[in-house]
Order: sequence, then structure tokens, then C-alpha cells
Amino acid sequence: RNEGGGEISQNEVLRLCLPGIVHENVKMGSDGESDHASGTSSDEVQSPVRVRMRNNHHRRISNEDINKRLSLPADIRLPEGYLEKFAMNSPPFDKPMSRRLRRASLSEIGFGKLETYIKLDKLGEGTYATVFKGRSKLTDNLVALKEIRLEHEEGAPCTAIREVSLLKDLKHANIVTLHDIIHTDKCLTLVFEYLEKDLKQYMDDCGNIMSVHNVKIFLFQLLRGLAYCHRRKVLHRDLKPQNLLINEKGELKLADFGLARAKSVPTKTYSNEVVTLWYRPPDVLLGSTEYFTSIDMWGVGCIFYEMITGRPLFPGSTVEDELHLIFRILGTPTEESWPGITTSEEFKTYNFPQYQAEPLVSHAPRIDNDGLDLLSMLLQFEAKKRVSAEDALRHSYFRSFGDQVQTLADSEYKRCSRSTFQSANVVSSALCRLQLHPSSP
Repeated sequence: RNEGGGEISQNEVLRLCLPGIVHENVKMGSDGESDHASGTSSDEVQSPVRVRMRNNHHRRISNEDINKRLSLPADIRLPEGYLEKFAMNSPPFDKPMSRRLRRASLSEIGFGKLETYIKLDKLGEGTYATVFKGRSKLTDNLVALKEIRLEHEEGAPCTAIREVSLLKDLKHANIVTLHDIIHTDKCLTLVFEYLEKDLKQYMDDCGNIMSVHNVKIFLFQLLRGLAYCHRRKVLHRDLKPQNLLINEKGELKLADFGLARAKSVPTKTYSNEVVTLWYRPPDVLLGSTEYFTSIDMWGVGCIFYEMITGRPLFPGSTVEDELHLIFRILGTPTEESWPGITTSEEFKTYNFPQYQAEPLVSHAPRIDNDGLDLLSMLLQFEAKKRVSAEDALRHSYFRSFGDQVQTLADSEYKRCSRSTFQSANVVSSALCRLQLHPSSP
């Protein structure tokens, strides 16, 4: 809204470089540590101070040089005397830096060490891990510390291994950043950027009545993050509002990749016990173990509906109850709507009544025609008919954002520094410009 209280038009907002504003008053930070921080502790590799390498000792090394060399944030606090040590022992800047020396250099700065982070409040606890709010001594920024307990006989849980192996290669503005990894005998600590709320908390805080404008912005960011994952053949497999994090600027990021899988072989099968029940597609509910990126797209449709209406679409308590709720609204599938379904033994076992499809608009009256069309494309029974994340981004529902948003770089909106909208390759994402409206019908 502008200073006079009126709503800012889409075109006016696109010409501005304003951070998105949600309705939390708490000042939040997002740690800016290296995306390539090593999890190696200092006693595992040789200190760069003891590495003898040829160097041009007449070259004056600055903080900026080291930040660029090691991909560090500009506001990092280097240890006293580190500049001189680095200048003495690093190779010339026109020569590549070995992986071993790079890891040792990061360890010398403080990465991979528990003492680098101050533990603050406990945020939550799960089966394998406890999450704390923390602060980095390197940047003074807030971080999220995910402590994963290690069993002596079993080692690290497979979910933790999956999360680390995938996140270290996923670098996108709409995916939570893994800054550091700390390994001790009893615990594996993952250091993430800190975002104060998840989408479920955000909806609760605004009384489950979100601005339809905000719904569109969040949905677009969700699709951006998913499209990036899917291009790399990574399936999230556990999409739900609790796994979508939001900061005070209105940036939404995918989190909790513990159930994610890299699917590079199309014929490979996986467990059907994935995706929280309310967001699980009918093909998986009926036992299918052969799925592709479409498993995530059904969840996107359910989350879209939940944002626009303020209530879950299919809040089932069991698999059978979940299927009943799906068929009561979308209609019991037939050979025409889902080829092959009538021969499915699992489907025949339940003996569902023949429900007729109900108009989605009667359940979500605030959604416009373009939104209804996109929602129906996401909630297709047959997996291969569901719209992809890439195609959904180009849907007419997002036409008001302009064409420039389609050419944004993966991490572009993090650089919101210009005051006018010039071109997508030199300014921040339109999501930095599209101001979030106060949550209201």
C-alpha cells in the first residue's frame, strides 16, 4: 500500500525496487556465509599456515581478495592476522586453489566448528533432529542449527545424508541455503540460513485469510524453487506448508529435503510412503511407486487451495479417508478421466461410491478464472497430465507480473539495489518489487 493507504498497482510496483513486506514486526536476518562452506573440522586437514607454496609476497591481499577467492560474504569477520597468513601460504591468484587448501582455509576462518555459532532458542524437535535458532560469530547474522543425533551403531540417518548431499548442489533464491556442516562423534549439525516463519505459521497469524495478491507471489516462488529442483531431476516428496519458509521480505524458500530424492533413472521405483497424507497424490495413495516430478505438483495444488481458502483441501485421517475426500470433490475417477484405474486392484478393493465432480469455484470463491484453470491443471488424477512447474510459471495466472520475471537468474532477487526496473538481468527479482499487501480478503 502507498502512504495514502491505497493499494499500489502492479505496474507501479514493478517500477520500484521494494522488498516484499509481510506482517511480522520482528527484524530478521539471513546468514550470508559461503555456499561452499566445508564440514571438515580443523584437525582433519593441514592448516594453511603450515602449507608451503610459492607465492608472490609483494602482492597485498585485502579482505575483498579473500572473500572472492573463497566465495565468502562481504561482512564476514576474518580472524586476526588471517590476511598475513593467507598471503604467505596461498598460491598466486592466477593459479587454481586446491580443494584441500580451500577446506583448510575455511576451517582456519571458523567454518566446520561448533564454537563459531551461538545457540539461542529451541525452535522444534523431530524424530532424528532438534532445530535451534543461533547466531554466527563470523557475520553476527541469525542462523538455524539443525542438530541430528548420531547413533553409534546406525550412524547418520539416511534422511540427513540425503538432505546434505542434495542441498550442497542446490543453489537457488527459493531454496533454503545450507551454510555449514559440523560433524562430531555425537551429532551432525547443519547450519542453515534463518527464516522466522513457515507458511503454516504465516497463514495462522493472518487468521487464515491471506491477500490473494500474496497467494500469487508465494505460489510463484514455490514454483520457481520446484522448477529448479525438477530441472536437476530432484523430487522434494514432502511438500507441505510447514516445509515452506518465509522471511520478513516475503521471500519463500523450500526446506526440509530429508525425503527428497535425485531421480535420474526413469524406471526406478521408490516407496509410496512419502508426502504427508493431506498432500499425497491419488496414484501414490493407491500404491504407485513409479512417479516423477508430478508427485510434487499435486502438493502444489493442495497448498495453492489452502492459501486461497485458509483450510486444507483434503484433510484425511487415513489413506481410505483421504481418497474419499479427493473423489467427493473431484469426482470418482473413470476410465475416461484416469485410463487404467478400473483395473487397479487397490482401487477396486475400496469400492468407492460414484461421486460427481463439484465445481472448484464453489469451494474457493476468491480464486479468479485463471487461478481455477491452474488449480485444475495441478489436481489431475493421471500423473502425466499434471502441469509441470516450468509450464505453471508461464500460466496466465501470473500474467500481471510481466514478462521479465521469466528471465530472472536463479538467485537474482538477492541483489535488490536499484530503484528502477530496467531489465531482468541487472536488477533483483520482481518478487523484490511486488509488495505484499496486508492480509485481507
